[in-house]
Amino acid sequence: MIELIARMPGLGPRSAQKAALHLLKEKNERLLPLAQALNEAGEKVTTCNICGSFDTRQPCTICCEHGRDESLICVVQEVSDLWALERMGGYRGYYHVLGGVLSAVDGVGPSDLNITSLESRVTTGKFKEVIFALNATVDGQTTAYFVAERLEKIGVPMTRLALGLPVGGELNQLDDGTLSSAFRSRRNLDTTS
Repeated sequence: MIELIARMPGLGPRSAQKAALHLLKEKNERLLPLAQALNEAGEKVTTCNICGSFDTRQPCTICCEHGRDESLICVVQEVSDLWALERMGGYRGYYHVLGGVLSAVDGVGPSDLNITSLESRVTTGKFKEVIFALNATVDGQTTAYFVAERLEKIGVPMTRLALGLPVGGELNQLDDGTLSSAFRSRRNLDTTS
């Protein structure tokens, strides 16, 4: 149990040991309900075949939600980034989860990401703006430019988040105010520079 917990992001062997002891001490109140919730999530949660988010339904709740701005699509790196933007509450369009970023160091290439499905969605002409909300890291910005170049031939305007995102920052680590400011201040993504 400790070894499995230690494999979770942000947890090391000591944190995993502490968490395991806490779960075991409160077996009926914590461990058993957690085990049941994990089992249920493993059986019911799937990846949305449209946007790449996680949900218990197909397509996901966001893709099926009426009242969203059908002209906007926001491209994010991971589902956690989508959740951060939804928590902010200032964006009411649709999403597309790439499932990572390009990284030569980690061996992640274009075929490892959900880029082709994004192209298919944008090609329909339904969206009037593609918003890139990728992490402000070298890999995140490289990915944004790569994807923008592939979408450029479609002719849809592309923007990226601006003010408030620190270089090297990750969306799911930012507070709601910073995210909201960055979203309101987005600007055109120039693929010529």
